[in-house]
Amino acid sequence: MSLIEQATQRLEQLRQAGVDLPPAPTPEAPSAVVSARPVTPVRALEPVFAPSAGAAAAQRVELDPKVLSAAGIVHPDAMRSQLGDEYRVIKRPLIDNAKGRTGAVPIKDANLIMITSALPGEGKTFTAANLAMSIAMELNHTVMLVDADVARPSLMKLLGLPQRRGLLDVLGDESVDLQQVLLRTNIANLTILPSGNSHPRATELLASDAMVRLLADMGSRYADRIIIFDSPPLLVTTEARALAAHMGQVVVVVKAESTSQAEVKHALAMIAGCPIKLMLLNQAATSVKDGYGYGYGYGYGN
Repeated sequence: MSLIEQATQRLEQLRQAGVDLPPAPTPEAPSAVVSARPVTPVRALEPVFAPSAGAAAAQRVELDPKVLSAAGIVHPDAMRSQLGDEYRVIKRPLIDNAKGRTGAVPIKDANLIMITSALPGEGKTFTAANLAMSIAMELNHTVMLVDADVARPSLMKLLGLPQRRGLLDVLGDESVDLQQVLLRTNIANLTILPSGNSHPRATELLASDAMVRLLADMGSRYADRIIIFDSPPLLVTTEARALAAHMGQVVVVVKAESTSQAEVKHALAMIAGCPIKLMLLNQAATSVKDGYGYGYGYGYGN
């Protein structure tokens, strides 16, 4: 008797003994492996980092190189210039501080950098835009440029962009998330946060608890990103002083042959508690020996 015949005979004996067995396989119903676990349907794998509703709503804007050049803003497509070289020097200590490369003790919130001035018209917005663009041109650094001068916003106009929702909308409406108003640009490492729609209490919002919470969130959520704030002038509003209290670094822009020494000292006294304070001399006439033409001078001070 063959093995198959022996197996068939054994199965028949078991059935006669009352043992419950699966039906014998047939050509129409081939045998299958019996599993003790219920079989669940297979689903397509979901991405680990699924985009949130806010991220899906983020907008992309195009910065026109011709508009940037006409405004005097450095950008990746621009020819080498004295201005570009000066901002390469200016940004280096700011980057080193933000990344903890200087000193034995890390600086709290060093990636939050405020650009301000004693008075309006000294070039702080121009400086903030150029500094952010110059840092974004680095290979390993990302930058968020924030228009925090909510009383007199001018950053978007300088960059050739229309005004959009932004900082004030986040502060004034709890349903608006930061990710929904950030603008991704065609400069790979640069993101922009506009000042947002006008608000009757814009200056109060900038000094509110909501702003304090937002700054703390930005400093932790984007810890690997350098965030540049174009802030109001120090001697004109109180909001700049409140903002400076949460910054790791403050750059005070001083217009050459314009701002008085007393005004500069008064402005610096208002940000005495900031860990790092730097001064930048703007619009200083320089020689044309290097062939670049008239440029912007710079300087640092503690």
